[in-house]
Amino acid sequence: MGMEFAPSARSSVGIEWEVALVDNATGDLVPLAAEVLDALRADDGSPHPQITGELLLNTIELVSGVHTNVAGAVADVVAQLDEVRAVTEPRGVGVICSGSHPFSQWYEQEITDKPRYHRLIDRTQWWGRNMMIWGIHVHVGIEDRAKVMPILNGMLTYIPHLQALSASSPFWAGVDTGYASNRALMFQQLPTAGQPWMLRDWEAWERYVDDMTVTGIIEDATEVRWDIRPSARWGTIEVRVCDGVSTQQELGAIAALIHCLVEWMSTALDAGEDVPTMPPWFVRENKWRAARYGLGARVILDAAGAERPVTEDIRRLIDVLSPVAERLGCLPELLQLNLIMSHGASYQRQLEVAEAHGGSLPAVVEALSRELRTGLAL
Repeated sequence: MGMEFAPSARSSVGIEWEVALVDNATGDLVPLAAEVLDALRADDGSPHPQITGELLLNTIELVSGVHTNVAGAVADVVAQLDEVRAVTEPRGVGVICSGSHPFSQWYEQEITDKPRYHRLIDRTQWWGRNMMIWGIHVHVGIEDRAKVMPILNGMLTYIPHLQALSASSPFWAGVDTGYASNRALMFQQLPTAGQPWMLRDWEAWERYVDDMTVTGIIEDATEVRWDIRPSARWGTIEVRVCDGVSTQQELGAIAALIHCLVEWMSTALDAGEDVPTMPPWFVRENKWRAARYGLGARVILDAAGAERPVTEDIRRLIDVLSPVAERLGCLPELLQLNLIMSHGASYQRQLEVAEAHGGSLPAVVEALSRELRTGLAL
């Protein structure tokens, strides 16, 4: 089947930011999303055009418009966060963002009453009910659909960098999992989630979606929940591998890295160059290493099997991508990757808070709430 790829300005950028609603007194999750969304309706009763619900009623999703630079997209969702807080704060409810909640239990969470979500839970059962997770999605515009799959395949090399920088789910239902990103390994249990197939071109993607639809595995392409996927509706590549990030600074830094990587590869294709890829078994191993060890991971860099600490390669990428970032207007955000590495990623900061408070996980929630409001000290 033919799949229309929407016109999209090259390297335009948009951000989706999932945040969780928590009781300010206890730190536990609260199913208040429907009430918040109702309060944000316009005078004519129409829903907010950018603030939406998600699978669980403890979750609000902030969706930016289409922007020319990362700073604009970040400012967009931060303004929406302020709108949400104006509703939640009088109710004694706060907002946090991380890949998982430190201690809430999955079986206590309420599902949003939509057919799409009921179908998901009916099919996936226990694993679907366990999806008590939050993430960020970054869209980057692609002007030619022939570029989509080569860039997507090239981006798989950088999954561990993105996973390590964003890792924020060390705890699961009150347990220290030993993983920097437990979310990464939970989410890939869904049947169409996780590592993408390395498809050669757009036509191969169309055949894949057709096969999945004909056999009833999915109803449409939006149910392909890969770590990185084409988004034909918006004319973008959508990077979905990251855990939820705990501060505005981390959001900007990671979005800038994604923005620059996509434009860098697009420029290489313009010059008639191939975008380097790695064997799928290296991609899979890299994701596991980053999920397990976070910024302490040693990652595989290329098809030859060369390896390096992920932090060293992130610093190399900052140097390589800085000219691209200047062109895209996101150099300040890209340089904030150094802030993440100097302060530690969210998983590291959460573990430190828990240790400093005698293992108290409500203290971790309180710290996440504070970080989201104040950011990381410069």
